[in-house]
Amino acid sequence: MKILKAMLGLTAAAAVSLLAGAASAQTYPERTITMVVPFAAGGPTDTVARLVAESMSKDLGQQIVVENVGGAGGTLGAGRVASADPDGYTILLHHIGMATSATLYRKLAYDTLGAFDYVGLVTEVPMTIVARKDFEPTDLKGLIDYVKANKDKVTVANAGIGAASHLCGMMFMSAIQTPLTTVPYKGTGPAMTDLLGGQVDIMCDQTTNTTKQIQGGTIKAYAVTSPKRLDVMKDIPTAVEAGLPGFEVGIWHGLYTPKGTPAAINERLSKSLQVALKDPNVGARFAELGTTPSSDADATPAALKAKLESEIARWKPVIEAAGEYAD
Repeated sequence: MKILKAMLGLTAAAAVSLLAGAASAQTYPERTITMVVPFAAGGPTDTVARLVAESMSKDLGQQIVVENVGGAGGTLGAGRVASADPDGYTILLHHIGMATSATLYRKLAYDTLGAFDYVGLVTEVPMTIVARKDFEPTDLKGLIDYVKANKDKVTVANAGIGAASHLCGMMFMSAIQTPLTTVPYKGTGPAMTDLLGGQVDIMCDQTTNTTKQIQGGTIKAYAVTSPKRLDVMKDIPTAVEAGLPGFEVGIWHGLYTPKGTPAAINERLSKSLQVALKDPNVGARFAELGTTPSSDADATPAALKAKLESEIARWKPVIEAAGEYAD
């Protein structure tokens, strides 16, 4: 009898919990939402986040405040969201590093696939292979020949282990089968500053960070890593066109919530994300940065979950072959 009463009590408690969750989802959101960006303010991912947050705020009727929690290749910010209450008021906008950190870090404070729920894909940003403006090579083939002949002298900047620029740089060195001296920085800003100042030679970074510098002639561009040329920089060839077969790298961004967030809240956030990605201002700003918003089909929980799983599998052998870990 006692066991029966206990079981009935648990069932009742579960029912109350479900009803409370449903009621909460129906009135969501009732207060400010924090969008955690696991990188420094002013960087490429931060730029994407602030554009999306502003538009989603209008749709949701509550402000989304962007909080930059940088450090440890994005894992500190991701960990902050993983341990947050699963109520929809703390969300995470992260890039491809969400997938690569699962291998780059052999000891993570959270389970990448088990600690989060999914909202949707936001955008996939192409990369650019760039150099200081007075670097000798004039095209990508010349760049590859030059770095192979001067591999002990050439320096490659990145925004830190796990950053998009680090991943792309690692893939570039793998593609040309030439290890180079890498110079990690604490963020994209300092890396770009030193590239502009000529303290480092080359970098592979997102168009959201390089487009204005390329257009202004303050850095030299060799290629974009997209399947086709970008409208915003039509004179710059793709890496494949320029002589690097199969070199296509896109830095995708996704929106996550802590594991256990009610499905209705994730769906509400997904619908709001879809509205934001159709916002003409967001589309125009993304175009200026060399990227495009994700489609409605991709801005869904299922699409983001599938993308994360496939990208973890894709990058695992690349990182293991390089033998370069963050811990």
